[in-house]
Amino acid sequence: MAVPEAHDSDVTVAERLHLKLAELTPAERKVARALLAEYPVRGLQPVAKLAQTAGVSAPTVIRLVGKLSFDSYADFQLSLKSEVSARLSSPLTVHAGRSAARHHGDVLSQAEQVFCDGIRTSFARLPRSEFEHAIRLLADPRRSVTMIGGRFSWMLAEYLAANLRMLRSDVHVVASVGADRTSTLLDVGRRDVLVIFDYRRYQHDTVTAAAMAKERGATLIAFTDPYLSPLAAHADVILTSSVNSTSPFISLTPALAVVEAVVTALLDRLGDLALERMARWDGLYAGMVGDSRSANAMEEE
Repeated sequence: MAVPEAHDSDVTVAERLHLKLAELTPAERKVARALLAEYPVRGLQPVAKLAQTAGVSAPTVIRLVGKLSFDSYADFQLSLKSEVSARLSSPLTVHAGRSAARHHGDVLSQAEQVFCDGIRTSFARLPRSEFEHAIRLLADPRRSVTMIGGRFSWMLAEYLAANLRMLRSDVHVVASVGADRTSTLLDVGRRDVLVIFDYRRYQHDTVTAAAMAKERGATLIAFTDPYLSPLAAHADVILTSSVNSTSPFISLTPALAVVEAVVTALLDRLGDLALERMARWDGLYAGMVGDSRSANAMEEE
């Protein structure tokens, strides 16, 4: 998969790293892992310091920067600094910049372009190896699956869980706030997959939950934006999606598209077992609806 050119300002360094990861040498992968472990701050260090942290030579760092389509280490750091600025921007600041850049008028056409472009770029920049890894983990019947989301992204967690429950057993959702998160972490272990959704501006307790689950041996799948939530440092799999929007708030439309792709891939992977489970679910649902209608009819009489 080709790495976008450095002048493509909407492509983050993290996206470039994920797209190129399979082609890197072992030494270059050490640099990539070091960068992602404390992203994006570690990339703002001098070349020698980053090389020392990764346990490689300075020329190895420079070679990696070149493979990411940057002309120099200075250009690489300039890109990271712009990402830091974007991470810290409030919804009102983002909206002011977008309002000044776009023409007012046909909101539907503008929204169509932004959201459709967001879906296309998200799928184009999503490493197939990461996606396949996520599917293997979620399809493993020996593992339980627990979803955690944030203030808004809990909707994605609930939606994915609702679909997965029809395809496989042992799927849970943790409330977006409250003591439920703490009690869930008590039982997390090596056979658990924790699916965590976290987008700008990142939620501290979600990141903390990810770190604690990782310490207890859980496998983490992180759904986040291209700027990477701090929880990505703990994740085994990272699935990013565009958050570009026409409003002051981030868009979760591309993220929902990725979630639905996950559901489709899981259905294909689980095959007949999932179809048999769905048939049982339909039968139970039809029975419950029928009983409910009968009870209502009797009450009316």
